[in-house]
Amino acid sequence: MKENISCCGTDCSSCNLYGNMCIGCNEARGKVFHAPEGKECPIYYCSRVKNGLNSCGECDKLPCETILGTRDPSLTEEEFLKTVEDRVNRLKEGIHNV
Repeated sequence: MKENISCCGTDCSSCNLYGNMCIGCNEARGKVFHAPEGKECPIYYCSRVKNGLNSCGECDKLPCETILGTRDPSLTEEEFLKTVEDRVNRLKEGIHNV
């Protein structure tokens, strides 16, 4: 999987904070700016720490309650569900391209 694709399927390089305020989920080992201070993002923690996966794309529960419960509050429900769909597709493509 490309290094700028986080374990949840987000393309970090498409974010305007990437390279400025954030070095990306993989590089920061989940301790990104939006995670609680000193803790990993809940999605990163579940995938990489708790379950030892390379990404959520290896999990048979995708998309799970953790992904569906971790959202940008500025998005409408429709926008959020579209981002989840895009991330799931990106993860599935990454698995097939490994």
